[in-house]
Amino acid sequence: MIKEAFGTGATLEEAKDAALKALGAPEDADVKYDVIERPKSKVLGIFGGSPAKMRAYYEFEDDPFAKAKEYVLNILKNLGVENAEISVEADDEDVRIAINCGEDYGSVIGRRGETLDAIQYLTRLVINRGSEEYKRVSINVGNYREKRENTLRALARKNASKVRKYGRNVVLEPMNPYERRIIHTTVQEIEGVTSHSVGSDGDRKVVITLEEGVKPLNGGGYNNRGRGGYNKGGNRGGYRGGNRGGRSYNDAPSVPSRAPRSDSAGASLYGKIEINK
Repeated sequence: MIKEAFGTGATLEEAKDAALKALGAPEDADVKYDVIERPKSKVLGIFGGSPAKMRAYYEFEDDPFAKAKEYVLNILKNLGVENAEISVEADDEDVRIAINCGEDYGSVIGRRGETLDAIQYLTRLVINRGSEEYKRVSINVGNYREKRENTLRALARKNASKVRKYGRNVVLEPMNPYERRIIHTTVQEIEGVTSHSVGSDGDRKVVITLEEGVKPLNGGGYNNRGRGGYNKGGNRGGYRGGNRGGRSYNDAPSVPSRAPRSDSAGASLYGKIEINK
């Protein structure tokens, strides 16, 4: 594609400078010029006459994501991030945008990645506006997304193991759809547990539970005790069946049956995430 601009001046040199300024070409652009009109002197210094007019232009490759790049850069400048670099990779379904901003990634990521997620959401709207083909958009800075995914997978495995062992449901903190999908995918890889989402909008969270019909691994209960050595029944001192002196003797408390309770303790969503520099 060609970008062009025009300039006028009393001389061809002035018209050329005016056209170049109006063009706003990058420093590495191969700018070319055409003379549209040469200057004409006034007759008797009073009548007629006209300024010079020049055309400046250069060829460039059409970048379908130029508007998205400009949009992201503008957001970063408003966040106080200068001299950021944007690179884009895309296929038929996905657009992957990488931000390189040196040490200024903290303000771009925000608390728990909320700022980065907001930039990603708004950029997705810009890219898909007026387009017939919807594209998924992901924005990354440094290696933050990879760190986040690893953290979420570790979280899913840790809490799925607790559910499998004790049979108590675990409710995680609210997550966005991208994060919940990582949790669900990881839980699917673990035998005996399953997961589902509850809540609405920004309060939607993942619940990890035992699969139907699966018993917890640590569900055997307590042994009985008496005095002396243990026998096969878990009794001690020869008291079979836990009876002593004709009375029932059992240290294990009577626990009524109940459905597994939800346990959100220990299900903290994020650890410390370091960005590779």
